[in-house]
Amino acid sequence: MNKVDLIEAVHGVIGGTKVQAEQAVEKIIESITNSLKSGQEVSIAGLGIFSAKERKARTARNPRTGESIQVPAMRVPKFRAAKGLKDAVK
Repeated sequence: MNKVDLIEAVHGVIGGTKVQAEQAVEKIIESITNSLKSGQEVSIAGLGIFSAKERKARTARNPRTGESIQVPAMRVPKFRAAKGLKDAVK
C-alpha cells in the first residue's frame, strides 16, 4: 500500500471528494512530522508509537574506498509497533 492507496481507502470511508481525502491524509502526516520535530511522541492506539531518537556521532567506513568518514550526530525517526499490530501481522 502506498499513499495513493491510503487516500483511496480514506475516500471510501468518508466519502466527499478525493481532494478532501488527500487533504485528510496529508494533515495526518504533517501532524505526525511536526510533533516529531518538536520532540513529542505520537501514540496511535492499536498501531504504535512514533518518536524521534538522538543518534550519536560515529566513525563509519566507506564500503567502496575503505576510507573512514565521520558521521555527525542526528535525530532519526523511530517506530514501536503496538501489541495489536504485532498480533495482526503474525
